[in-house]
Amino acid sequence: MKSKLTRGAGILCHVSSLPGKYGIGSLGKEAYEFVDFLERSKVKYWQILPLVQTGYGDSPYQSVCCNSGNPYFIDLPTLCGRGLLTEEELKEAEMPEGDIDYGELYRRRYATLRLAYARFNINDRAFKKFVESGAFDDYALFMSLKSIYGGTYRDWPHAYKFKEELAISELRQNVYKNEYCFWQFLQFEFANEWRALKSYANKKGIQLVGDIPLYVAEAASDVWAHPELFLLDEDLNPTEVAGVPPDYFSAKGQLWGNPLYDWAANERENFAWWTGRIKHACTLYDIVRIDHFRGFDRFYAIPESAPTAETGEWREGPGTKLFEAASRELGDVKIIAEDLGVMDDGVIALRDKTGFPGMKIMMFAFDGNKDNDYLPQNIGENSVTYTGTHDNDTALGFIMEMSEERFVSFRKMLRAALKYEGISYPVVSRQDAAKALVKCALGTKSVLCVVPVQDILGLDNSARMNTPSTSSGNWRFRLQSIPSRRVAAWLRGAVKTSGRE
Repeated sequence: MKSKLTRGAGILCHVSSLPGKYGIGSLGKEAYEFVDFLERSKVKYWQILPLVQTGYGDSPYQSVCCNSGNPYFIDLPTLCGRGLLTEEELKEAEMPEGDIDYGELYRRRYATLRLAYARFNINDRAFKKFVESGAFDDYALFMSLKSIYGGTYRDWPHAYKFKEELAISELRQNVYKNEYCFWQFLQFEFANEWRALKSYANKKGIQLVGDIPLYVAEAASDVWAHPELFLLDEDLNPTEVAGVPPDYFSAKGQLWGNPLYDWAANERENFAWWTGRIKHACTLYDIVRIDHFRGFDRFYAIPESAPTAETGEWREGPGTKLFEAASRELGDVKIIAEDLGVMDDGVIALRDKTGFPGMKIMMFAFDGNKDNDYLPQNIGENSVTYTGTHDNDTALGFIMEMSEERFVSFRKMLRAALKYEGISYPVVSRQDAAKALVKCALGTKSVLCVVPVQDILGLDNSARMNTPSTSSGNWRFRLQSIPSRRVAAWLRGAVKTSGRE
């Protein structure tokens, strides 16, 4: 299902990180201004994190529904312009600028969205068609029950917990119809706003790159609606959970807690659920990045009761069979494989067989090993180079943490890499080195180079998006404003020098 990418440069900036008056980035004016910034910069790709509705912990990689759109991203001024909110209500929804306060956002935003819903015509023809499509039926049912009973689905009355047909039909049609329609309304609004933004970006020559996390959250609607596809006991509790063993990021590994797939059951259904998931992603994005790609070759299974990820074991995944099934229905799809972490011959063979480009990280390149896969001279065309990802420190933060001895060595190797790429750029200070790392990433042979917006702006570790294996203080970063024309001019020059115009 491989489809070739076009050489170019991209910026990684999640929607949540856009500036604005309402506590979190949205699909409104600032998103369109960011697209204009990308166009001025000669950047062809905008990469974002999963667009999903987040749950506890606020991670876009732990959603209540894998195909959902985040209601926080619905643009409140757009609702006001359509008469669904008053000017006074819009004013009351304003929040202090700066990093996201998810607690305050949760307390206030849904109340504002319910005001908009109260004025919405649920008999609108387009809305009725949207609901009747069934795309978000399970989600709306799930969120209705969650609103009423709280907790997880394992705490709900038996008939709802096990999704008994009669009880669910009554809920949809009668018992909680208004609540059901509210959650459908949120997805309807999100879908319309996203479709308009994507169209605007595409007309500007900018393609959207979006994420599919390998796993779904423990208490997600996906597990509730399709328990047969996951490794669960008779009471719908996971028997084993996902994570990764000890590595660069964590001495005790990462215990994610997601339920694992019953890959045999998925195969018996010809991977229909996964094919549908990829199909939905292709309606949202021009290019799909699959997070934790190695889990399709082998996945790490941790006993549900284990306190850390140290006691897990590797199991065989579905391999190419899943992608072959998806390809038969979807044809060619542009996919990036997140092949970081524990690499072995199996993962490499799977990536190469699918033909998907893998990822190269500049921060990991300069360790003194001439065979390092991330060194520019070792990077091939069928790859995507990043300075770092959402899980890394910013480039400047990474460099500022180096000892003086380590920095001198790093700078020497960085200068050699720039020379190899034919790029003339002075590297004296640590700030110089951070900018040079961006230049170096752009100069690689990779078909695509994506740079986090923090690295374009030269921000330190206070702008870090996420620190793996930590449960607080993540996903909060926001831009103070759309990057300036001066920044666009610098980036445009760097893109031109790299031949990525």
